[in-house]
Formats: sequence, C-alpha cells, structure tokens
Amino acid sequence: MMTTSPCKLSVNAVSKYYDGTPVLERVDLDVEAGAFCTIVGASGCGKSTFLRMLLSQEHPTRGTIQLDGNDLPEEPTPDRGIVFQKYSVFTHLTVAENLILAQEFQTSRLAGKLFGSQKQAALSDIGDLLERIGLSAAADRYPAQLSGGMQQRLAIAQALIKKPSILLLDEPFGALDPGIRVDMHELLLNLWRELGMTIFMVTHDIHEAFKLGTRLLVFDKIRHDPQAPEAFGATITYDLPLEAPEISDKAVKPDDIAETIGTGDYRKSVNISQPNPS
Repeated sequence: MMTTSPCKLSVNAVSKYYDGTPVLERVDLDVEAGAFCTIVGASGCGKSTFLRMLLSQEHPTRGTIQLDGNDLPEEPTPDRGIVFQKYSVFTHLTVAENLILAQEFQTSRLAGKLFGSQKQAALSDIGDLLERIGLSAAADRYPAQLSGGMQQRLAIAQALIKKPSILLLDEPFGALDPGIRVDMHELLLNLWRELGMTIFMVTHDIHEAFKLGTRLLVFDKIRHDPQAPEAFGATITYDLPLEAPEISDKAVKPDDIAETIGTGDYRKSVNISQPNPS
C-alpha cells in the first residue's frame, strides 16, 4: 500500500512520439513527496525519455505532467537536478570551481565570474556540501585527478547545489566498479534521507533497483506487432511498492521482474495483484 504523503508529481495520460513513432503511450503516475522511484525496462523503451520530460528537456506529445499541483514548467528549473552516467563536469575547473559556477553565472551575468570577497563567500557556502559528498579533501583538484567514483560524487554535488526537491538519475553508476557502486549507493541513500528529496533513478541493474528504491516502475510494451515492431510505445507495466517487501515464496523478486521485461507478457509468472493496466 502506497503512503499518503502529498502528491509531488502527477503524470496524466502522457504519450511521446518522435516523427510519428510512439516511444511512450498512456503513462499515468502519481508520486508522493520523498519517494525513491527506481525505473527499469528493456533498452529503447523510453526510460530516459521519461526522465527528460520530467526535467522539461523534452515535452509530452499528449497528456500533462504536474509538479506540486501546477503544470510542469516549459524549461528546466533549479528545483529539478539531474545526474547522467557520463560525468557532466567541467574539466578545466577544480571541484570547488565546478560547484560555485552556477552562483557565478547567477550573480555576475556579464563576466560569469566572481572575485574577491564574493568568491570567498561562494566557496564558503559549498563547504557543507563538500563535506556531505565526501570531497572536502579534493576541493582544489581537477576532474582528471579524481577517480571515477569521485567524479560521480562531483556530478551529484553539482545536481544538489541549487537544493532541488526532485533529483533525476540516468544510470549514474553504470560505469563504476562494483565496490565503488556500493559506496555510491550508501552516499545516495544518506543524501536522500537527509535532504528529503523525491528521486527518480533509471538503472539496468534490477538488483540495484530493488536495493535502493521505495517504489519500482517497470517500463515495457504491452502491445506488439511482429510486422511493425515500432507501432506501439511502452508504458508502466508494474508499479511496485518496495518499502516493506514481503519475505515469502510468493514475494516479487528481482529475477521475476527481469524475466518479464521485453516479453510483452507483463503478467507472466509474477504474483502481482494490481499491475498498472495502461
């Protein structure tokens, strides 16, 4: 049973087409504030497209998306941060300079640079975030001097610098070694608990999805035409609460979900009482 927290984000009958080809169809979703939604599905089923629409980098062809009861803004806003698998950091800037860049552009629109006491104040403001993210000792290093895990920490810190209420993650740990991924899982969970964000995270690792999420969304096609494989788009075929998973032979397991993704038979072998019928 889902919690009764206020609805943070509402997706209503959303479809997305590219040049007449459907990628997503009839997506309906209400997400409570503070949820950690992990998103899985076969390659090409619209998971990243869905994140880009939540960011306003793309817009639905049909349907509406609302944030806090209002229509989603037409363009990305500071209240929605995003982290990609490929580290989106500026290589010519130090860790600290990467983190104050947004404030520099906002404060000094012409020069795009802060100097003197203004720069010192900006650097002081990021001290707490550097400590939270575990990069205090690396504040003066350049990205090329950081490990993969530390670079991804920096990318997460960039996304958090404007204190967003929603954090979007597109396979953020896919390129990391297993041991580093475990550390990043702990970091992300700690940040989520401390900051109370609502998180949407795309992953191809079904076990990672079960480990991190409070809610699992599976994107897949429910209609297939062998003669026209692109005739239909994907939708949410499973919407599973993971806050208190049952420990029994009938409980849904990661391998159960993995076996059904891409088969078109989204009810196959999994004991789920109310799969999303969209």
